[in-house]
Amino acid sequence: MLTTLNTAYTDTRAADLAWALGLEPLPALATLDIEFSDAKLQLRLLGASHQVLLEEERGGCSETVACIAGSSTPLPLGVAKRMGDWDYEFAARVETLSHGSFAGRAQELLALVADHPNGLAGVFPGSPHAFTAMLAQRHEGQVHWRTWHAYPQEGQLVATRTRVGVRVSAPLQCLPSHS
Repeated sequence: MLTTLNTAYTDTRAADLAWALGLEPLPALATLDIEFSDAKLQLRLLGASHQVLLEEERGGCSETVACIAGSSTPLPLGVAKRMGDWDYEFAARVETLSHGSFAGRAQELLALVADHPNGLAGVFPGSPHAFTAMLAQRHEGQVHWRTWHAYPQEGQLVATRTRVGVRVSAPLQCLPSHS
């Protein structure tokens, strides 16, 4: 789903983004509810930032990437956490692109997400390349989502990917006996 966000473009620098787990739902400009066989996911656009709410029978999870007032947690390159029965993995990268490359990548990502049943993208008024996009899927009992936050004035694209799933126990390994 592609929408135009009726708001000023306020998160204006990739460096201002922060990451948080467990925040309450924040006011959203657009949402997409997705129901998987045993999980509910809500993708939320918060301006040039995002929030994902996941609910399964074992509990819930909230991920926020935004300019968070008072936050001292900058956007990490990677996080791996155990949360009860779940494993949570998050990764982020910032790409700096030339003006022409940025425009092409923006169009490619918006086309990918706009027609996807589990995709949500919001474009800001005044710049067709200022957007936030999200795409989710469920695969082998795990929920995955990817996000893109575009900052055309800096030529920067922040890409994140997250995986949440039930913790998998390591298989027992037999050691050879020495007789």
